[in-house]
Amino acid sequence: MFVANYLETSLLDWQGKISCVLFLSGCNFRCPWCQNRDLALGKIENSIPVESILLGTSDKKNWIDGFVITGGEPTINADLKKIASLIKSRGFLVKIDTNGSTPGLIEEMISEGLADSVAMDIKTSLQKEKYNKAAGVEVNLSNINRTIDILLKSKAEVLFRTTAVSGIVNVEDIKKIAERTKGTKYIVQKFIPHDTLDERYAKVSPFSEEDIKKMEELSYAKLF
Repeated sequence: MFVANYLETSLLDWQGKISCVLFLSGCNFRCPWCQNRDLALGKIENSIPVESILLGTSDKKNWIDGFVITGGEPTINADLKKIASLIKSRGFLVKIDTNGSTPGLIEEMISEGLADSVAMDIKTSLQKEKYNKAAGVEVNLSNINRTIDILLKSKAEVLFRTTAVSGIVNVEDIKKIAERTKGTKYIVQKFIPHDTLDERYAKVSPFSEEDIKKMEELSYAKLF
């Protein structure tokens, strides 16, 4: 079982927890604004043994809460469940970051106790043409919606999030996503252009702070 890279400690990737972040190479989406180009395209080999990372954290159990498994898209990796199981066997929590394209696997991992937390990126409002543009591929929206439904009913910790990229997302999209995920934590992240998969998106002007504030207000308004 191998990963492409890892971050020994992070205070940002799992709210309220100190985590070790594992990056798996490869993704089934080609989001033009993606800033993990080499991971998404599978250019970085999964060559770092998970076991060696766990050995390196064995003396940090008192302050590392868990592991975040991200990508790329981790759910397309055949060893994901084995990696999560190994981490859980060492007494750590597991969080999965996903684009929501593999609902069956997400459901299995939650039901089998292999995922304590799931963060799903919802790229834009759930309309076929818009979502295909956002993902850079033909997306099975039924799978995206099924994953959302699974997470809305799940007992695991759940976070939905959208990166606000101009030309991909607007205020109306955020409103629709917030309504779709109502009752569950949903946040909006500001897109800061640099080193994007499609070089044209590195030149896209980010939303103003005023626009981002409007989007944040819409997302949080649906939580309470």
